[in-house]
Amino acid sequence: MDKKRVYTFGNGQAEGRADMKNLLGGKGANLAEMNLIGVPVPPGFTITTEVCTEYYELGHNKVVALLKKEVEQAIAHIETLMRSKFGDVENPLLVSVRSGARASMPGMMDTILNLGLNDEVVEGLTRKTGNARFAWDSYRRFVQMYGDVVLGMKPSNKEEIDPFEEIIEEVKHAKGVKLDNELKVEDLKELVAKFKAAVKERTGKDFPASAFEQLWGAVCAVFNSWMNERAILYRKMEGIPDEWGTAVTVQAMVFGNMGETSATGVCFSRDAGTGEDLFNGEYLINAQGEDVVAGIRTPQQITLIGSQRWAALAGVSEETRSKCYPSMEEAMPEIYAELDRLQTKLENHYRDMQDMEFTVQEGKLWFLQTRNGKRTGAAMVKIAMDLLHQGMIDEKTAILRVEPNKLDELLHPVFDKIALSQATVLTRGLPASPGAATGQIVFFADDAAEWHAAGKKVVMVRLETSPEDLAGMQVAQGILTARGGMTSHAAVVARGMGKCCVSGAGALNIDYKARTVEIDGTVLKEGDFISINGSTGEVYQGKVETRAAELSGDFSELMKLADKYTKLQVRTNADTPHDAAVARNFGAVGIGLCRTEHMFFEGEKIKAMREMILAVDAEGRRKALAKILPYQQDDFKGIFKAMQGYPVTVRLLDPPLHEFVPHDLKGQEEMAEAMGVTLAYIQQRVESLCEHNPMLGHRGCRLGNTYPEITQMQTRAILGAALELKKEGITTIPEIMVPLTGIVYEFNEQEKVIRSEAEALFAEKGTRIEFKVGTMIEIPRAALTANKIAASAEFFSFGTNDLTQMTFGYSRDDIASFLPVYLEKKILKVDPFQVLDQNGVGQLVRMATEKGRSVRPDLKCGICGEHGGEPSSVKFCHKVGLNYVSCSPFRVPIARLAAAQAAIEE
Repeated sequence: MDKKRVYTFGNGQAEGRADMKNLLGGKGANLAEMNLIGVPVPPGFTITTEVCTEYYELGHNKVVALLKKEVEQAIAHIETLMRSKFGDVENPLLVSVRSGARASMPGMMDTILNLGLNDEVVEGLTRKTGNARFAWDSYRRFVQMYGDVVLGMKPSNKEEIDPFEEIIEEVKHAKGVKLDNELKVEDLKELVAKFKAAVKERTGKDFPASAFEQLWGAVCAVFNSWMNERAILYRKMEGIPDEWGTAVTVQAMVFGNMGETSATGVCFSRDAGTGEDLFNGEYLINAQGEDVVAGIRTPQQITLIGSQRWAALAGVSEETRSKCYPSMEEAMPEIYAELDRLQTKLENHYRDMQDMEFTVQEGKLWFLQTRNGKRTGAAMVKIAMDLLHQGMIDEKTAILRVEPNKLDELLHPVFDKIALSQATVLTRGLPASPGAATGQIVFFADDAAEWHAAGKKVVMVRLETSPEDLAGMQVAQGILTARGGMTSHAAVVARGMGKCCVSGAGALNIDYKARTVEIDGTVLKEGDFISINGSTGEVYQGKVETRAAELSGDFSELMKLADKYTKLQVRTNADTPHDAAVARNFGAVGIGLCRTEHMFFEGEKIKAMREMILAVDAEGRRKALAKILPYQQDDFKGIFKAMQGYPVTVRLLDPPLHEFVPHDLKGQEEMAEAMGVTLAYIQQRVESLCEHNPMLGHRGCRLGNTYPEITQMQTRAILGAALELKKEGITTIPEIMVPLTGIVYEFNEQEKVIRSEAEALFAEKGTRIEFKVGTMIEIPRAALTANKIAASAEFFSFGTNDLTQMTFGYSRDDIASFLPVYLEKKILKVDPFQVLDQNGVGQLVRMATEKGRSVRPDLKCGICGEHGGEPSSVKFCHKVGLNYVSCSPFRVPIARLAAAQAAIEE
């Protein structure tokens, strides 16, 4: 039997259900589920995600042939339930055609509403409803949407004007009206005629009149939109695989634009910005859903409390608010009560915050969609902890509900209170997505991307954003729009990205041509600085200083909960006492990588370092190293103090020496003078240090083995600092790490130098301290011979940056020249320097750990590359039985949460 490609729903019955997301997409699965639990949903059917894959393999005609019979039967199913007929003149059924991937992708793909209208049907609809304005308003919307989405008349760049919008503006101007809903029936008829003429002129064909021809065009256009630029970019950002495909849902139209007893809206069962347990949302009377999201008309609040808060922010008096902008709770109390009851039912059913779309048609409420709502990092943490406290989910579910990478948003700066009190407030909009952003104004997405690539920080300023602006929104510090509410495209997408956003700042007068924005008499140009506060909606002139974020009680409770379940420890990569202290505050239990070379690049230290490198012989090197010793010891003392009681792994000098020497004439002259040698000698020494491939050259343990005096000095500095702190009663746990071991004899040679220098120091000081000597596994040969190395080394730390570089044979400094092409062609799925390659590099980590522990069962193993803070890599480290991961301070909470999730998922 041929497989089932179409699943129907309606009248409380459904062929699908919530757990069929992979096949029916999020929208289709949830529409089926809502039917099954008794929520009113217009009937319809869903074409599966598998058909999307077939569409890209077989093309338009073959897929239409495959679907024809099932789709015709499904349309007949809707006709029966709606008691109307698709394409019929006297009793027409109109449908919407929408996309729905298994992961929510708000606004990224295409939608067509009011499908099934033509010149005869619109007259029939007028007779049936007795409402000519509604019928013609629906028709003009349909022609515009169909023209944009199916017939390809959407502008392709910022210079191009939308032909339909141009016609609307012309007609509004000619009739002397400002808003679309002020146009009369005759004006709407004129719009339709002009729209159809534009279609004929652009495409050379008449606008299709047959309902089924329209339907097939729309279904295939939705499949096409899976591969549009913005959808591809969004998937890349969110890590959604291309092969998932989108489902297509066809549903009977219900109309929010049938007069004053009709409405449309978007609502959330909790606040998506803050996580507050407060039902909220926006609606418009006598409108269609697109009006709320597109921000063309300013929507009103659903709840009275929301309406009062909005009025306070917008500076609107209570009298004006209740008269001109009443909440739905006040304007449609019975509908509001039903909406409130059903949103509670949906949240309780899904046990998560819901984002819902609804339409009221002549006093009857219909739900068009529900999904787990996109939310900010702060809201994600609060909602998870609140649902736990409210008994709706258990501890493990609460931990799994938070995406580790979203914690990043909580750790970023907020505006400094003092700087804020002195800042000039230009205007205020709606606090659509929390955070603090300062940057230079840009008006277009491609400019934002260009400026960002040039190292500039930008704030994107738009009338309203659309899915075409995604690339600019991704790189901007923040987004500011003149139109749109808390559920506009800008607001929803910014919250999903964790970007600061202020929407609906009505005082913004934007001139795209002149590239200026005028705000109550102040004119700002592209490139001027502006600051926005996504938590209050305020917009400030110029730059406003920021400071570190303060973490909420919910955050620390979540971290404590994570620690309860985790098995993998999280350390930090830190080279200064400040970084060590930051990481400790974030819960790091030690330092997994302290790079000693980072301590040499300032003031007198670099001079002494250069003197050591450029010295003629070992004697000269020792003299210079004696100058470096007190600096190094002091640095280690500060770090050990910040991490007291926790282990600190110190890597001996690793980079090639040429990185430290002066390559400019002025610097070389200074060194010659300081060392009392000729400029020619310095130049000859600098020249001799240059290597063709320094990453594979004279560095790491090779340096320590050729110049053992460097290892001696560093050992003395590390252990000397620990002994000084011992006198002060401070516990230190030093671990000395030999970098770049490839052969056990390299390690043995270094260990001999370290241990004999330690014994000499202990004898001098008359006291001793416990310490470990281990190695960094960053060369494939070391992983392959780990059992031999473990006979001597007391711990392994995998330097996965170098291990990736050497396993792939990719230089991490030069990968940018081909990585974008590799990602585009899917030769690589992800950048292997960002996400650990589990099949290759990961197998070396697994093998080295197993081989090492076969010789030394208590061998401590960890990783200390950038992968230590990337959630999927952390989960892999848990799986292979490492003791810890180490990452940069601000990624410590992310790694802690990922480690807890790994333990729970296991």
